[in-house]
Amino acid sequence: GKERISELSHEQAMFARDTDGGMSLLDIVKKYKPTTLLGMTAVGGLFKEELIREMAKHCERPIIFPLSNPTTKAECTAEQAFDWTDGKCIFASGSPFDPVEMDDGKVFYPTQCNNMFIFPGLGLGATICGAKKVTDRMLYVAAEALANFVTKEELSQGKVFPHISNIRTVSQKVAVAVIKEAIRDNQATKLQEKDMANLEEFVISKMYDPIYVPLVEKREIML
Repeated sequence: GKERISELSHEQAMFARDTDGGMSLLDIVKKYKPTTLLGMTAVGGLFKEELIREMAKHCERPIIFPLSNPTTKAECTAEQAFDWTDGKCIFASGSPFDPVEMDDGKVFYPTQCNNMFIFPGLGLGATICGAKKVTDRMLYVAAEALANFVTKEELSQGKVFPHISNIRTVSQKVAVAVIKEAIRDNQATKLQEKDMANLEEFVISKMYDPIYVPLVEKREIML
């Protein structure tokens, strides 16, 4: 009700609705026609077929993100989401799912939605530039840098995030974006605008390389 909405932050209140008490999730979707379903309930199977199909009726590309872990707690599976939306949905999950093959032979490759794609680069960028604080804009440009890394080919395959094998490059791109925003917003204490010319190389030089260095020098023995 309105009393509860008044307790929300401004950002939360933007998405809140003063609904009739006791409305089911399906009733809410029918009445308000949302474009996005975020599952963070740990209630396995919460997103039923009727609910997903209702979403697909009024939304050309419904966003379905069952983010609960583990797989048994996911609100729906990747196969269900793609099947019930005829392959139209934008899907990512908190748990890993196998590729989904549709009746026409098209294969979708669902990706995991995980903060590992943002946090390493965000922390690296904020540390390198000595950010006074992490602002909302820094979070926004970090997400934008990540989104821009996904190729058109990956998007056509149903992927929302890049492959995990690209995590170091992704982290570097995110860090660069965060540093540039911190400098623009006068939040950086260690870097200035003049330092932005070779920023990508500078960030790479600051990244940790998880390899062992030799503890004993090996020398060939000539017999």
